[in-house]
Amino acid sequence: MDAKFKNSLYKLLKKDSRLWDEEKKELNEILLKDLIDKLDEKLIELLFSNKEAKGKFFIKIKDVFFLKVNDFKFFIDENKVDNSYTQYQNQIGLRVGNKFLSERDEVVLDWPFKDCVLEGGMTKEDQVRNEIFYNEILAKDEIDRLEDPKALVSWKRYTKKGEVKVGGFKRDIDGVIRENIIIKGNNLLALHSLKKQFIGRIKLIYIDPPYNIGNDGFNYNDSFNHSTWLTFMKNRLEIARELLREDGVMIIQIDDNELAPLKLLADDVFKSAPSGKDNFVQYVEIKANVGAANEYQNPFMPKNCEYLLVFAKNYDKRIYKPEWIKSDIDTNYKYFVENPNNQPAKWKIVNVKEKFLEVNSEDELKDSDKMYNFIFNNIHNIFRTISPKGPGSKLQEALKKSEVNTWAEYAREDGERVICYKGELVRFYSKNLKKNIDGELIISRELGSLWVDISWTGIANEGGVKLKKGKKPEKLLRRIIEMNTEPRDIIMDYHLGSGTTCAVAHKMGRQYIGVEQLDYNENDSVVRLKNVIQGDQTGVSKAVGWKGGEDFVYVELSKWNEEAKEKIMKSRNLEDLVKLFGELYEKYFLNYNVDIKEFKEKIIKGDEFKKLSLDKQKVLFCQTLDLNQLYVNFSERDDKKYNLSKEDITLSEEFYNIKK
Repeated sequence: MDAKFKNSLYKLLKKDSRLWDEEKKELNEILLKDLIDKLDEKLIELLFSNKEAKGKFFIKIKDVFFLKVNDFKFFIDENKVDNSYTQYQNQIGLRVGNKFLSERDEVVLDWPFKDCVLEGGMTKEDQVRNEIFYNEILAKDEIDRLEDPKALVSWKRYTKKGEVKVGGFKRDIDGVIRENIIIKGNNLLALHSLKKQFIGRIKLIYIDPPYNIGNDGFNYNDSFNHSTWLTFMKNRLEIARELLREDGVMIIQIDDNELAPLKLLADDVFKSAPSGKDNFVQYVEIKANVGAANEYQNPFMPKNCEYLLVFAKNYDKRIYKPEWIKSDIDTNYKYFVENPNNQPAKWKIVNVKEKFLEVNSEDELKDSDKMYNFIFNNIHNIFRTISPKGPGSKLQEALKKSEVNTWAEYAREDGERVICYKGELVRFYSKNLKKNIDGELIISRELGSLWVDISWTGIANEGGVKLKKGKKPEKLLRRIIEMNTEPRDIIMDYHLGSGTTCAVAHKMGRQYIGVEQLDYNENDSVVRLKNVIQGDQTGVSKAVGWKGGEDFVYVELSKWNEEAKEKIMKSRNLEDLVKLFGELYEKYFLNYNVDIKEFKEKIIKGDEFKKLSLDKQKVLFCQTLDLNQLYVNFSERDDKKYNLSKEDITLSEEFYNIKK
């Protein structure tokens, strides 16, 4: 159909006020498809009223006309009636068209590139990927066996002695697999494949998804609109929640670009605990790499912080483990007791600085290390006063008494001694406990929700891999793991990237499952974990006493249409695509609504198609594939078509605990 028809169809659809966004001057394509799926009477009448649209999109059977729904939707996808290939409806929040996101059933399948624009083979940090990648969406009625467990292939076990065959799997007495596992493949399908073996078994899930800021892989469509990005997150959060233990925790790292809508979405997924308490635990703000300020161009202020969204599977069951960090010198602690073993009324009080100067010079007052050591060695002698907030009658009585007599004291019900001085409450520095942290005995304080003490400088080579953008410090993951797990607990990261989560979990004696679809070559998570096994001493290794050892199992989802897609992506020109199409419909699975003859004619003879860029031509080729068949279903493992090895079939059966 020529450009004239496209324009006339565009004008026709504008007549439906529901579809036209006057402010944006564009059609709401998502709502258009939704109305077609519902066989909306008003829209069908509008299409039928136009002679050309009637001839193109309706078929007459006897005396009745039927709308060819798939033909119409395919035409919209291919031609974009507003004549803009990458036009998206930018919805902010969780409402799309006339539905809330939670009411929509689409599945966003493909995940653009994860955490870094520096790929293996590239030499410049700012080099942009030249691969084409785009989001693919399946409506619920298009999904049949998408979420079935997949066949697993390319099994390998990595040990300190090198790569060995996987002879079987270690399991506990309950039959739960006790192996560290790295899975290569689409993370949504991998999560569903893990469901039977690990549902209700995972203690901690940490993810660091792309932030949808337009420079992390989503930028092939400028950026994902909010609704598509959130739908992608929703699909995976729902299955992730099922995998968590009742006392499990989900932590999502994100920046402010999608923070607010993601919080609302996750609230909906995680709902409330049986007590009625929200399963949202806390926001944590992290001081991120200061250099990131130059990467995220912001017209107002540079960005230099990120956030953790912490959710519990069941807030009532979550166990809180406080974390302690080094405390800076607090100058409010200014009183020094020279004779603390006497009664307070007989205490001799001097200023901390005066006491310091008894054994140090004036110049040494400026030496923070010397002052810290002085306070550290005299911590039980130093106090400050505070104005208490509690209305307790005994406390108020003691405070008033101390206003007159300088000192007053009483014992609380729990036996703790309460001392008041000149109308205020006495608090000794020793309340900030001395703790041994990473081999150093220090004055500590409990960590709050603002984390500014983790350096992002010098982490580029942690683990022996060099993903320089998006990589997270091992110290950050160590803290998250320490606060939420115990040794042998299972940790999962299904946006694994360079493998920080699994590397730290390995060093800390936790079992882990990592999922990643992309190949990072020499910067891959597998390379990093092999380095860990060999005793890598970067990151947190020294702090946790890591010397090397243990092992992990690597496996891949068995590709099928995913393989076809990769061949499409590698095509160098239209001629390559034309040659490939014969293989696509002979070997792989095409979408049920693809008319092979018509599509071939469009490729060979269609001038409009030839005018498209090669990237756009590839996208349309990919849209001919059946997305339900990206990977081989486990149930079809014996089909000779897929040519699975006997070893892969046997190990897949053992993994899924299938006994013949």
